[in-house]
Amino acid sequence: RCRMSGLGKYSPLTDFQLMEVSLRELLGEKGVVSDAEVDAVAADMKSRGPERGAKVVARAWTDAAYKQRLLADGTKACEELGLDVPALRLVVVENTPQVHNVIVCTLCSCYPRMLLGLPPDWYKSSNYRSRVVREPRAVLAEFGTRIPDEVAIRVHDSTADMRYMVLPLRPAGTEGWNEQRLAGLVTRDSMVGVARARTAGARPPPTRAAACRWATARPTSSFPTASTWK
Repeated sequence: RCRMSGLGKYSPLTDFQLMEVSLRELLGEKGVVSDAEVDAVAADMKSRGPERGAKVVARAWTDAAYKQRLLADGTKACEELGLDVPALRLVVVENTPQVHNVIVCTLCSCYPRMLLGLPPDWYKSSNYRSRVVREPRAVLAEFGTRIPDEVAIRVHDSTADMRYMVLPLRPAGTEGWNEQRLAGLVTRDSMVGVARARTAGARPPPTRAAACRWATARPTSSFPTASTWK
């Protein structure tokens, strides 16, 4: 099988694309699922963005009791807001002045899509997945996020049945803001942990250059075990 690019040239499908096509056709032939149902699910996934996660963060910033429930059981706390987290355990980790958290999936690209939308290419790259557990401080600096040496960095490795999301620090000077206004400060990258939440009037963090490097650079080593870095 081949596909045609935007330039009109044909290129072979990757192994994963062939697997997806074969599985979809097999399920369709057996009447398990139709193409229309698959397309509907795919469209729903593509329509989701980080606004759902931002809603959760904003509620936690303004409601101390909700924040405690969120940290205790992220799945149930999201369901309180009408956000479905199907068949997964959601673990929310809180940034503090002493600890900065960042998430990764070293084996593939497990990601809280139900709250953040589709993962960015850099998150799926082998370079990010291998480097962030070995040298998180350097990786975050490439995203423009410089963590002081006295702040510990904790790297959390997602699994097939468990997802992590970072609860970023609430920016100073936002006392009295409502949830909707606060949600506008919460970015996808701040909930992954490669950036901080925006401050009032701040521009988005300059992550494009770093993302391009991870999309093209080769990994430095095999995947080590995630840990806490000082």
